[in-house]
Amino acid sequence: MSGDTIFHRIIRREIPANIVHEDEHIIAFRDIAPQAPIHILFVPKTTIPTLNDVQPDQAEIIGRLAVAAANYAKAQGFAEDGYRIVMNCNDHGGQTVFQIHLHLLAGAPLGRFGTP
Repeated sequence: MSGDTIFHRIIRREIPANIVHEDEHIIAFRDIAPQAPIHILFVPKTTIPTLNDVQPDQAEIIGRLAVAAANYAKAQGFAEDGYRIVMNCNDHGGQTVFQIHLHLLAGAPLGRFGTP
């Protein structure tokens, strides 16, 4: 695996993280600056800098991220209450780490666009 973002370093176990899920394709861990009571990052182990870089033959990884997030929500008991998944792309989209990842946000009612 090439790449040297903080997420790659977590995957390689060079820095610690509170890992909540891992399989051969994905690692998931708690965000160190949570934006909700539950804020988990789901990261593919394949290096893909942005959503724009996903190739047609890599489309399955997006589904794997979403399914892993949904399964985590069910296993933790908050799926029925609801949750949000978000992927940011590039600077204007709010991406700060250039390795694709999915944010799972839950644990309280989340605001809608235009409201606090």
